[in-house]
This record gives sequence, C-alpha cells and structure tokens, in this order.
Amino acid sequence: MGIEKWIAAASIGLFAMFVAEMVSIYSYMQQAPEDMEFGIIFEPDPKILQFISIGAAPASIMAAVSFILSKRYGSRQIGFMIMTGGSILLAGMAYCSTYQEGIHSVYLTTATEIAPPLFMIVAVPVIIFGAILLRTKPHKPKRDYV
Repeated sequence: MGIEKWIAAASIGLFAMFVAEMVSIYSYMQQAPEDMEFGIIFEPDPKILQFISIGAAPASIMAAVSFILSKRYGSRQIGFMIMTGGSILLAGMAYCSTYQEGIHSVYLTTATEIAPPLFMIVAVPVIIFGAILLRTKPHKPKRDYV
C-alpha cells in the first residue's frame, strides 16, 4: 500500500475518534449535575477545542493530503476511504446535534451549539473530494521517442 492509503486510513481513525469523543462529552453534559462536588467546575469549551485540535483538524488535513497525493492517478479505494471518513463525521455530528435538547442550560455555550453544525458542514466537502477521486481516470505516461 502506498503512503496515501495509510494516511487515508489514519484519517478515518481520527474522524471516528473525534466523533466518539464528542458523543461522550455531549452524553456527559446531559447527565452531569449542574453543580459538582468538591468545587470542581466542568467547562465544555476547552474540552471541545481540545477534541477538535486532537481529532478533527488532523483528520481533515490527512484527508486533504491523501487526496492531493492520489488525485493525479485516481484511486477508488482512497476515494472510498475519504468518503467513509466524511460520512462518519457527518453521521456522528448529526447524532451529537440530537443531544442539544437535553443538555443543561449551564453547559450550553457557543462551542456546544456551533460544533455539530460546523463539522456537518466540514464533512460535506470531505465526501465530495472522496467522490472526485472515484471519477478521476489515471493519466497515461508520456512516451519518450528519443
């Protein structure tokens, strides 16, 4: 396997990890008490930004790098892998947006309200770029006549 396939596989893993982290924090915010014991206060904004910087941003960059490396010759396998990563992100963020109604008002911040729709929007171009790879035909190499 070429390096672009490994990068696309890592991208899928990071997209899945980001979705799992977001689902877990949104589930926690539904069930967590508003005032914690021992003076510990839970703030969702730093955690969400941490999850974005650990999961979604590198996954998007890896999907883009994989696309750039394979766009010249086209690859159905890499196209499907990039589309799978985008689909995981889209489905996971759609699922996170269903948690919005049950979150305590203490935890409703800008990051908790904006993150799921933002990453659903990010997932669409990822899927489109994966589909572009499915349609790309490999270029024929030039012949040297001399």
